[in-house]
Amino acid sequence: MLHKPAAPSGRDPAAAYKMRLGLWMFLFYSLFYGGFVAINLLAPLLMEKIIFLGLNFATVYGFALIIVALIQALVYDGFCRREEFNLRDQQSNDKEAGK
Repeated sequence: MLHKPAAPSGRDPAAAYKMRLGLWMFLFYSLFYGGFVAINLLAPLLMEKIIFLGLNFATVYGFALIIVALIQALVYDGFCRREEFNLRDQQSNDKEAGK
């Protein structure tokens, strides 16, 4: 197999932003998932209730967990790309000002 060498990587100036954003998103999703676990623990019969198009609450909540995770991934990617672009633009402006 022919493999090319890995692209060189350096320090990521947006790493702190990415970590902070990721932690907040993780906290939000953990609380959302914790709600699912808490309902199953404290009121399991509630999960049987039909609430949408013949689907029970457990199914709807489960799909919501999946959809929210996908949306969070897209939001995270978009915010991180924007921050990387802003930092790259700022660095190029700083280099031009230094000339």
